[in-house]
Amino acid sequence: MESSPITTTHIALVSVPAFSHQVSILEFAKRLLHLHADTFHVTCIIPTLSSSPSKHSFFFDSLPHNIHCIFLPSVNFHDLNNNGVSVEIQTQLSASRAMSSVRETLVSLSKTTDISALVADAMAPEALEFGKELNILSYIYFPCSTMVLSVCFHSQNLDEEVSCEYKDHPGLIHLPGCIPISGRDLPDSMQDRGSLAYKLFLQRCQRYLNGHDGILVNSFMELEEEATKAISQHGNGGDYPHVYSVGPITQSGPSGSKSRCECLLWLDKQEPNSVLYVSFGSGGTLSQDQIDELALGLELSKQKFLWVNLRAPNDRASATYFSEGGLVDDDDPLHFLPKGFLERTKEQGLVMCGWAPQVEVLGHRSIGAFLSHCGWNSVLESVVHGVPMIAWPLFAEQRSNAALVSDGLKVALRAKMKKPSVVVKEDIVKLIKGLMEGLEGQEIRRKVKELKKLANSAIMEDGSSTRTIANLANKWKNKHT
Repeated sequence: MESSPITTTHIALVSVPAFSHQVSILEFAKRLLHLHADTFHVTCIIPTLSSSPSKHSFFFDSLPHNIHCIFLPSVNFHDLNNNGVSVEIQTQLSASRAMSSVRETLVSLSKTTDISALVADAMAPEALEFGKELNILSYIYFPCSTMVLSVCFHSQNLDEEVSCEYKDHPGLIHLPGCIPISGRDLPDSMQDRGSLAYKLFLQRCQRYLNGHDGILVNSFMELEEEATKAISQHGNGGDYPHVYSVGPITQSGPSGSKSRCECLLWLDKQEPNSVLYVSFGSGGTLSQDQIDELALGLELSKQKFLWVNLRAPNDRASATYFSEGGLVDDDDPLHFLPKGFLERTKEQGLVMCGWAPQVEVLGHRSIGAFLSHCGWNSVLESVVHGVPMIAWPLFAEQRSNAALVSDGLKVALRAKMKKPSVVVKEDIVKLIKGLMEGLEGQEIRRKVKELKKLANSAIMEDGSSTRTIANLANKWKNKHT
């Protein structure tokens, strides 16, 4: 008797014009396909900007054959870009402006294939309306922590309970299952309650609570157990949607270079656990004063360091989030560093203004710690590789993440600003020595090694996140049976 052919289940994803978000949702798709080979086909619909860089094409070129990306025409962005508008507003409004194209694409897809589920990025929740329209299961993909999701779920209550600006609130903010958090550490969108960013944030949070089949969060039960349990208890009473912990979802696959890049070759020559890796992500920038203080702090620490993705100074921390900008002098791209710094530290460290393969760097034996902006992708990559952190948040929800890793998980030391918006070199030296050499650093190292084991367990064959994804996969496969 012949076996019946395998039926392919089609899933549609909707992302936003931000590479870190695109990586996260597509890595989730890769994880789904890895666990359920040949039974799924994924189409990812991606709004674009005229300023979208081509430097990430290697990532899309390396995707499996059963993940297909549709890049939508560029949305009109000129009234927002370079106008002091926050990253959150730019991301959400650019996604919103692409929704008519998203709907058109989904309707066209639905005419040729049975779509079982729609998964939309947390910054594009409007797309879930199309799931209802097409009678398909609809989910939000939340690329941040469960704690930040809890902030979103409680945002309306907080708005009613707290009368002042959150940054001026005298006490700590208490959320079920989460560490108490300072109002100053809530996401940027909450820091000006009269702003458009705050209005859009509250609207987005309301959509998280209603009108879909669940939220996929890029975390894992063992990392944020109490927060996950607290949300689940509310969910059982019908207050919250079902939350699926599917992480850690981190970047995998080709790094974009067939040969080992300069920084990996340099790391090969260093002693085990001896190098501090410094990166503020794909879009973070520092002021001139802060670049000077960080450079001198690295030098004075006498610690080996690898400083990558360094951009020309800018007083807006997110100034280059949507572009490749930041370099102003091709002949001397690092001219803005303190005079003589590169010469004095040529045996101590390596500074790069360009891209570095972060996953390979964090997995390298010579890396001893990570000075990070605390983007959630970077936090998870650090945890997966068991690398302790210096938490140095810049924008978006990064201060919330910094509070979680330093005060909650206790796998990081946090940079504190003494001057207005500047961490001074003396404190930078203390942070580096405390983490790389001190007793406190030893305890942090022990804790992050424990989390590394838990992260690996979560994605093993019978791990908590693997089981969660299996449950989702079965639901999606059975949608049309």
